[in-house]
Order: sequence, then C-alpha cells, then structure tokens
Amino acid sequence: MKIGFVLDDRLDKPDGVQQYIKLLGSWLQKQGNEVHYLVGNSPGASQDNVHNLGRTVGVRFNKNRMAIPLPASGSKIKSLLKKEHFDVLHVQMPYSPLLAGKVIKHATKDTAVVGTFHILPHDKLSKFGTKALGVLLHNNKKRFDGFISVSSAARVFAKSHFGISSTVLPNVVDLNKYQKGSALKSLNDKKNILFLGRFVERKGAHFLLKAYQELIKNIEVTDVPRLIMCGDGPDMIKLKKMASEITAAKGEIIFTGFLNENKKADYLASADVAVFPSTGGESFGIVLIEAMAAGSKVVLGGDNDGYKTVLGDQPFSLIHPQDTTIFSQRLNQLLFDKEFALTLGNKQKESVKQYDIKIVGLKIVDFYKHSLASRRIRDNN
Repeated sequence: MKIGFVLDDRLDKPDGVQQYIKLLGSWLQKQGNEVHYLVGNSPGASQDNVHNLGRTVGVRFNKNRMAIPLPASGSKIKSLLKKEHFDVLHVQMPYSPLLAGKVIKHATKDTAVVGTFHILPHDKLSKFGTKALGVLLHNNKKRFDGFISVSSAARVFAKSHFGISSTVLPNVVDLNKYQKGSALKSLNDKKNILFLGRFVERKGAHFLLKAYQELIKNIEVTDVPRLIMCGDGPDMIKLKKMASEITAAKGEIIFTGFLNENKKADYLASADVAVFPSTGGESFGIVLIEAMAAGSKVVLGGDNDGYKTVLGDQPFSLIHPQDTTIFSQRLNQLLFDKEFALTLGNKQKESVKQYDIKIVGLKIVDFYKHSLASRRIRDNN
C-alpha cells in the first residue's frame, strides 16, 4: 500500500503525535509499504517522502505549545495527490481546515481516508475550541472511511465533540528499542526518582518537587533518593529555583535538559520510580509505556483519563498530583518497600507487551485494508 500520513503540525518535533506517525511509518515501510508525510513545513525532518505543504505558527493550546498551519496551497495539494495516488490517507485529528482539511477535500475518489484522535482537552477554552472545530468540520466527516482513537478517553472525546464513533487502537511503542536501555553507572549510587517530559504546568513537575520536599523531611541523609528532572520547557527557570530551595538542607535534584531518543531509554532504566504527574489533557500515556519497557522498576502516573487507559487496573500506580502528602507517601512506599515495588513493577512489565508496534501495527494495517475495501465497494456502486 501507499500510505500518506497527514499532520497539520511540523514533523520535526519530539511530541507524541509526531512520535506516533514516525514509528508507525517506519514499521509500515519495513513491511513493504510506501509511506509519505504530508505536513507543515519541517526542515529538520530526516524521514524520506516528506511533503512540506505550508508554514506553521506557534500557539498555546490545551496548556501546551503547538503549531497550527497557515493556509496551504490547494493547487499544490491537488497536484501532489494526483501524482502520488495514495491508497490510504491517515489524518491526525482534530485537524485544521487550512491544511489537512484541504488534503481531505482533494483526496482522489478511490483513496481511503482514516483519522486518528489523539488529544483530550484539558481546560474550558480547549473544550470550547474543539467543539467549535467539530461544528466547522462537520461536513468533512462524510469523506472518511473509518476513525481510530488511541484510548477509550479519546474515543469519548471523538463522540462528544465531533459526533464520531471510533475504534480504539492504542498508541504504539517499539518495545525492542526501549528494552535495550541500560541503567547509567553514574546514577547507581542511590535510589532515583525520575521525571521525563515538557516543563509546562499540566505535566505536574512542580507538584513532584513539592512531594519530593515532603518525602525527604523524615529520611536519613544517607537514604535520601535523587530526583532527576529530564526535559525542557518554559517552566524550567521556575522549577530550578524551587529545586535549589528544596535542596538547601538536604536532597539532590538534577536537571538533564532535553534528552534525545538515544539517551532516553538509559535514563528510564536508571529509575527506581519513574513519575509522570500530569494533571490532565492526556489522551493516552505513551511515556508510561516507554518507561515500563525501558526497565524503570515501577511507574507512577497522574490520575487522569489518558493515563488510566494504561494504569487503570493498577490503582496504586495512579496519584492525584495536587495532594502532595499522599503523593510523597506513595513515593516512600515504592522506594523502600522492595517486595511491593517488585510485584507492582512485574505486573506493569507484563501489561506493556500489548502495546508493541508488532501487535498494534498489524491491527492498524487490517483497519487500513478494511477501510480501503469499503471505499472501493462504494466507488463501484
């Protein structure tokens, strides 16, 4: 098959949706398919067959930073689609009428169009914005041949905001890649709590710092764990200031900066507890899967709808980040009750297998084939 991934944003970013289509695209190519990326201007993209369809501008949305497209050239898009003649166009949703909307509009009659819902609104403004977008794009639904959601939470969002029924096929991860992670010798002198993510408010890093402060109050200096903060973002300066105040008496907090994919698995493998205290806006929890696969001894996540998709059958693994007292107690038990942490960690490592690209990828291919067959039946009628 010839498959075109459609994304309003830039491809050369490390965000979750980009990771999804790059990993899925790479796997699909290895299975003998031809893969293209129809995206906003992405000068740093290293993939083959990247079609830069228009410029993007940065905005804040859903308590995060993202890029939205400026109007793309309809004639350029029409010419590309006529030349490549895709079997499947896979649109990342929600999408803008200024880029992806034009791709859908000009898709050839025998091309199957499928969409995947990724996001979950975090605040009232985000919910209103996506509701309005759902109304604006109402007529475009007719051109789609099928819809995917990466979680049950995303499926509810697709139905409530867009009136769309979808099939849940979870986010994908390359387990083999993360299982190659090796704990760093430079960090093996004490227990490690690790955070990995963007330093923005909704990711909850400031709640983790407060929980760490409470945690170390009654711990002997020789047993105090290290807190490793991996990532970058607009809250970096504020978080570093908090960290320096916390560690003035005791404790150790280090900031690694942004980690590339080659380093990520090794840091995750070094964690006694990997913590992702997001307060919301998560449709799934790919970073939880990556941590489990890499060998973090145990994973703790914020009690939001997306992370419940991954950790819902392990309630002890979910915390309300704002309740820093309970948060710190949970960290204490996972750090110092070895038997309990081992039991929970083994359960997590077993559950992560279901998200492997080799399993989910085959289901997505089946979804493509079914959508394409349905499209051809409609064309013949």
